[in-house]
Amino acid sequence: MNVADSQRVASALERLGYNHTTRPEEADVIVLNTCVVRQSAEDKAVGRLNSLRPLKKRNPNLVVNLMGCLVGVKGHDKLRQRFPFVDVFSPPSDPGPLITHLTQDEVRASEEEDTQQRFALMDGDLILPTQERGNLVSAFIPVVYGCSHACTYCIIPYKRGVERSRPVGEIIAEAHALARQGVKEITLLGQIVDRYGKDIPDGPKLWDLLRILHNEVEGVERFRFLTSHPNWMTDELLDTVAELPRLMPHIEVPIQAGNDEVLTNMRREYTAETYRRLVEKIRARIPGVSIATDIIVGFPGETEAQFQDTYDLLAELKLDVAHLARYSPREGTVSARRMPDDVPDEEKWRRFRLLEDLQERISTEINARYQGETVPVLFENKVKGRWRGRTPTNKLVFVESKADLRGKVLPVAITWTGPWSMQGTLPMAQPVNGIPLPLQTS
Repeated sequence: MNVADSQRVASALERLGYNHTTRPEEADVIVLNTCVVRQSAEDKAVGRLNSLRPLKKRNPNLVVNLMGCLVGVKGHDKLRQRFPFVDVFSPPSDPGPLITHLTQDEVRASEEEDTQQRFALMDGDLILPTQERGNLVSAFIPVVYGCSHACTYCIIPYKRGVERSRPVGEIIAEAHALARQGVKEITLLGQIVDRYGKDIPDGPKLWDLLRILHNEVEGVERFRFLTSHPNWMTDELLDTVAELPRLMPHIEVPIQAGNDEVLTNMRREYTAETYRRLVEKIRARIPGVSIATDIIVGFPGETEAQFQDTYDLLAELKLDVAHLARYSPREGTVSARRMPDDVPDEEKWRRFRLLEDLQERISTEINARYQGETVPVLFENKVKGRWRGRTPTNKLVFVESKADLRGKVLPVAITWTGPWSMQGTLPMAQPVNGIPLPLQTS
C-alpha cells in the first residue's frame, strides 16, 4: 500500500515540476512514507526521520513531509511537538497536504484559481515516476482504503481510518494508465481486499471488479489481489479466479493462529476448523493454487499448548508461504489496552524459529514438485546478472540470459528448486540454418 501511495505522491510532484533524486542532501522536498504495523517498523521510521533533522538545519528551505501510518488520520499535535522540523504531515494515501503546501504561494497569487485543478494532480490518471516509467513490470492499485474490521492487535483501522472502496471507474482508469506505461501485472490492494464494495449499497463486489478489469484492460498479462480474510473469501470470488485466465491462482488468506481461544482473543471471528475447510475449498475450486498465510506468535496469553495447535495446523495444511511475525503491542489497540504482553521475547523468538524451520521444510517439499516442469514466468528485473521473475503461483524464478526479458512471459524449464526460489533455463529458439540457438543468448 505504501509503495502505491509513494508512486502517487511522486507522480503529483513531477507534475509540479520536481525531479527525483536519490541523494537527500540534494533534495528540495523529502517525503518519508511510514509504516507502524509493528514496533520495529515504527522505530525504523522514527530513526530515519530524526536523521533528516541536520539536513533541515543546514537548509531551512528544505520541505520535510512526514506521511503514512505514523501520522494517521487523526490530529497531529503531538507529532508537531515531537518533530518541530517537519513542515507537512500527511495521512496515509493522501498527497493533499503536501500539494497544498507546495502550491500555497500560487494560490495566494491567484485567488480565482480552481482548487479542483490543483487536486487533479492527485486524482487524474496515474503517471508513473520517471525512474519507474518503462521499467516497472508489476504495480499495485489500492481498491479499498482503511479497514472497518478491527482485530485486537491491529493498529491499521486507527491509523488508516474506516473502510472506503474506490469507484470502479477510477480503478479502471488507473489500470489503463498503468497498462499504457508498460505494466504487465497489477495487484489490487486492501487491508481486507475481499470486502471491496461492502461500504457501497448495491455496489459492485471484488469479483465484479476483477471481471471488469479482465475484460476491459488490455496489455496486462496478470492480475492478483491481496490481502483476504477467511470470512470474506466467497464462492463467487473463488469461481472468478478459477474461470478467468489472467487472474493468477495465488491466494493470500491469513490465519494468524491455529488455536480457537487465541483467535477469539484476536477477534478474528472464525475457528481453526473453519480455516481448514476454507483451504480445502480453495484447493478444490482452483486446481494447482498456491496459498499464503500470516501467523503471529506470542500473542498475549498464548500458551505452549496453544502455540502447538498453530504448529500442528501449519504442518497439516502445508501452505506455500507463511509470513511470520512476533507479537508487538501497538498503542491504542485493544490488546495493548487490555491484554498484558506476557510471552517473553526469547520465547516469541523460539516459537518464531520453530515455525520458520517448519515452513522451510514445507516450501522445499512443495517447490520440489516443479523440478523438471516447464512453467510460464513473467520476468521483472535483473538481479546480480540473472533475470528474476515469478510463476502464476507467485514462485520466484531466476534465469541466466543475455536477452532483455523485462516484461515478457516465457516458458521456463525448472532445473533447481529451493524453499524460497527456483532456477531454470529458457527453451531453445527456432533453428537457424539447422542449428538450434538457445533463447537466452539470442
